[in-house]
Order: sequence, then C-alpha cells, then structure tokens
Amino acid sequence: MSQRIGDFLVEIGAMTSDQVDSVLALQKAGDDRMFGEIAIASGYIDDKALKSYVDRPKQ
Repeated sequence: MSQRIGDFLVEIGAMTSDQVDSVLALQKAGDDRMFGEIAIASGYIDDKALKSYVDRPKQ
C-alpha cells in the first residue's frame, strides 16, 4: 500500500503531526480540496514539498 501524503510529509520533516491533523479535520468538516491543496493554502508546505511526494519512488 502506498504511503499516505501526510505520513510522508511528516517523515521528511515538511509538516508536523498537528498540521496533518488540522488538514484532515478540514477535509472531514467538508473541505473537498485535496490534502496538498489545503496544506499549501494553510502555509504548511510549499510546492517543493508536494513535488517530493509526487516524485518519490513508488513502493
């Protein structure tokens, strides 16, 4: 199974667990944007961090 984006971003130090929880809470509350979109809009990550997730070796 592929690594979830939040787990990956915490692993590489781009986000904290609390920030991931915040993004997930927004999604649960009805925000229909993708995880990365919310994280960027919230100022937690930049495009470079998101690109590192997209470009990671697939398992």
